[in-house]
Amino acid sequence: EALSGRGAFPRAMAALGAYRCIECHGEAAELYRDYRRGVLRISICKSCQKPVDKYIEYDPVIILINAILCKAQAYRHILFNTKINIHGKLCIFCLLCEAYLRWLQLQDSSQNTDPDDLIRYAKEWDFYRMFGIASLEQTSFLVGIFITLWWMRPEMLKTKSDFVLLLKALLLSSYGKLLVIPAVIWEHDYTPLCLAFIKVFVLISNSQAIRVTLNLNRMLPWLAIFFGLILENGVVYLFQKMGWDV
Repeated sequence: EALSGRGAFPRAMAALGAYRCIECHGEAAELYRDYRRGVLRISICKSCQKPVDKYIEYDPVIILINAILCKAQAYRHILFNTKINIHGKLCIFCLLCEAYLRWLQLQDSSQNTDPDDLIRYAKEWDFYRMFGIASLEQTSFLVGIFITLWWMRPEMLKTKSDFVLLLKALLLSSYGKLLVIPAVIWEHDYTPLCLAFIKVFVLISNSQAIRVTLNLNRMLPWLAIFFGLILENGVVYLFQKMGWDV
């Protein structure tokens, strides 16, 4: 199938294994072949005989919708066949959203309305504290996942690049945390239920990211997430024992 060049994807030829087939996870040396004069042809996977990456001709909105639906093909396209480098910024933004939500709940529980500068400073410090707590919880969750996967399948995480790729996948798949913004802005009686659904959606996305990145079955990613949640809740319990509101 011929398509026009868009300039958003790497050039056709690359080192062996630089890309992945979105259908079978097999290695591919190219996503498409350039026949010049604006004529490109999608490469066919040698393993499954299907197009290596059909998404290179899709609109980004369609790709996003498929990612929201947690389709493995969309995840492989994003993780292996594109040059997306926003995982660090996305992680910081998600942590800020989570810190703001906790800070807002903390302010709602406080009846002090004194506009004194000292009070305002204390409230600002509370936000920084919530950001730090959210960061530690996120770190403990990720550490729990990595420890479980390394213990269960050490051959999957042999090099630094394996860890970096999985970390990138987990951070990108946590984009669902951004949904707390509209949930807070349009506060409703059902907001706690919405926040619970957001949490479940993020965990499902994390599971799919692990499964796609390491080419695993469905059970092991959920096991890793379960131990990640245990470690995260352990950190929460530690903060509560210290008398901190989290």
